Amino acid sequence: MREDDFIVSKTDLKGHVTYCNRIFIEFSGYSESELLGAQHNIIRHPDMPRGVFQFLWDTLAQKKECFAYVKNMSRDGGFYWVFANVTPDLDTQGHPSGYFSVRRKAKPSAIAVVSDIYKAMQEEERRAGPKDACNASLAWLDTVLKQKGVSYEQFILSL
Repeated sequence: MREDDFIVSKTDLKGHVTYCNRIFIEFSGYSESELLGAQHNIIRHPDMPRGVFQFLWDTLAQKKECFAYVKNMSRDGGFYWVFANVTPDLDTQGHPSGYFSVRRKAKPSAIAVVSDIYKAMQEEERRAGPKDACNASLAWLDTVLKQKGVSYEQFILSL
């Protein structure tokens, strides 16, 4: 990604894309018509631990924004890293009606750190098996964060 790029998308409550900007279309390699209505995980890279997305959805369920480094996969099998901010879109009664995501270029130094963490999380997921994968990788991450004496958000924003 370029320094001034922002990938913007909006989804409904089930994760179906309802809006995507031209930068999202460019980097994903999909056309707008292919993205609209598709599950946002159409760009999920297999190197991403399932626990990261569980954490994201758990955070959004609390009506809180979530920051994360994410490795996305483009249509041609290539990949691109982003620093993502995902926020619930609340209606007038304060209920989520969808989600906004704004992504920008990830710092190379952050990618190096996060890549190692994600590899370790994926190893925990493989050990635990599909049923317990998310809980196992999140427990591992929680232990690491406690050792560092920081919250998830403090850690991510410090990279």
